[in-house]
Amino acid sequence: MSTPPPQGNPFAQGQNPYAQAPQGQAPYPQQPSAPGVPPQGAAPFAPIPPEQPRRKVSFKTVKNILVGVGIVTAIVVGYITSLDDANQANVGDCLKSASSSSDEMEVVDCTSSEAEAKVLKKIDGTYTSFTAETECRKVSDATSFYAQTGDGDNFLLCLKDV
Repeated sequence: MSTPPPQGNPFAQGQNPYAQAPQGQAPYPQQPSAPGVPPQGAAPFAPIPPEQPRRKVSFKTVKNILVGVGIVTAIVVGYITSLDDANQANVGDCLKSASSSSDEMEVVDCTSSEAEAKVLKKIDGTYTSFTAETECRKVSDATSFYAQTGDGDNFLLCLKDV
C-alpha cells in the first residue's frame, strides 16, 4: 500500500487561508462603520430612509393648468358658436345679423322674432358686390344677398326678407 499524498498547498507558508476563525472572533478585522450603515455581521440590508415630504403644488403649475383649460374652453366655445354662422346656412334657413356693427350673419329659427331673412339659394364661389347682386336677381323673390369671401369658405346666399 502506498501513502496518500500530503493534503494542502505545498506553496502555502504554514497558514490555510480558508481555515475557520476561532470561536468568538470575527473572520475579518472590525472597522468603524459610516453613519447609517450597519456594522459587519448586523442586518444584511440598509435602513429604509424616511419618506420625503410631498411637494406642494406650485403657483406656476396651477397657472399653467388654468391657462390650458382657458385655451381649450375658448376653442370649444368658438367652435360651438361657429355652428350658427352663415356658412352653415342651407336653403330654407333663416338668418339674423350677428350684431349691429358687424356684417356677419347667424342662423336662427324661422319662427323667432329675430329672423330677418330667409335663404332662397346658396351658391359656392367668390363674388363681388356687383356679381352677387346680378346672380341673386336671377332668383325669384330674392330681395338681398350675403356674400362671404376671404375665409377660405367663399359662397353667396340669395335672401328674402321675412
